[in-house]
Amino acid sequence: MLFSSALIGLREGLEAALVVSILIAFLVKSEQRAALKWVWGGVAAALLICVGIGTAVAYTIGELRFEQQEVVGGSLSILAVGFVTWMIFWMRSTARTIAAELRGRLSDALAIGPVAVAVMALLAVGREGLETMAFFYANVRTAETGPDEPLIGFIVGITAAVVLGWLIYRGAVRFNLGKFFTYTGVLLVFVAAGILGYGFHDLQEAGVLPGLNTLAFDLSGPMPEDSWYGALLKGLLNYSAQTTVVQAVVWVLYVVVVLTVFLWPRKRTAPPAAPATTVAPATPVTVKEHS
Repeated sequence: MLFSSALIGLREGLEAALVVSILIAFLVKSEQRAALKWVWGGVAAALLICVGIGTAVAYTIGELRFEQQEVVGGSLSILAVGFVTWMIFWMRSTARTIAAELRGRLSDALAIGPVAVAVMALLAVGREGLETMAFFYANVRTAETGPDEPLIGFIVGITAAVVLGWLIYRGAVRFNLGKFFTYTGVLLVFVAAGILGYGFHDLQEAGVLPGLNTLAFDLSGPMPEDSWYGALLKGLLNYSAQTTVVQAVVWVLYVVVVLTVFLWPRKRTAPPAAPATTVAPATPVTVKEHS
């Protein structure tokens, strides 16, 4: 859980850090430093809202019966996978243009007023925060050692993302964001597949889905989860020694479909061709036959 949580924290945290650094850089370069407080206000509001929602969800689920907890937990796991799937495809397509898009939106927000600037920062950071919260909860449910390991992983990943975002803003670090999001996206596909499998397993334990006792394989003997290699696989891929047929099918389908679409070569848009010179059609020549 430590590696997968750190990876998610790094990925989500870096996205949020990049958004904030782009907004700040635009305001500084355009000499509109007075609006910086509204950006930071929106960031703070987003963090408070995410923490509040996470606390409310954790408290509410704790008061439910076992079957209800499994239904809610399984549904949140599936929702988290939906979030991360959308996120990896969105960043794959906008990694090169995100700065220009954000600058354009911020210009529009500045024209409207300071509240619009705060709302823009809130929405940009709040989306990443909600995705992180959903994944954190899903990882806590799959971890058998409690919330400590996922929490440490998320803290490490987010801290690294903040430092990396600051270095990028200062110009100390330059790297290919497209490749970074591609490589981390591939890793996240496997992490998400494991969480998706656990989500369906939760629904099986709640009685919503059948097949709880129909196992695809049982590796409790040769590869137990409490062994060092079992723990490593569990932390990397959410490995389960006793995997139901439903879990296995969902895992394979998700990895095959999403990874194929994600890695499929994209068509590059060709530059517009130069206008061709118009040539007047030749005057047809009529040949008359003489008798």
